[in-house]
Amino acid sequence: MMTEEKIKRINFLARKQKTEGLTEQEKAEQAGLRRKYIEAMKQSLVTQLENTVIVEQDGTRRRVHRKEENG
Repeated sequence: MMTEEKIKRINFLARKQKTEGLTEQEKAEQAGLRRKYIEAMKQSLVTQLENTVIVEQDGTRRRVHRKEENG
């Protein structure tokens, strides 16, 4: 889960990177936080899509289903 504190830390590290640079430890922290942020956004999108319903012109409703991947 991405907390407000983690988002603030991501933003702080981004600002620091632009102004004075980051240490190797901070770069690793930034990469980890960004990975977690992206995963949280992906999960949020998946959840939103799983709850999406398409209403046809005749009034019937159908849920959006995940496309099956081949291979």
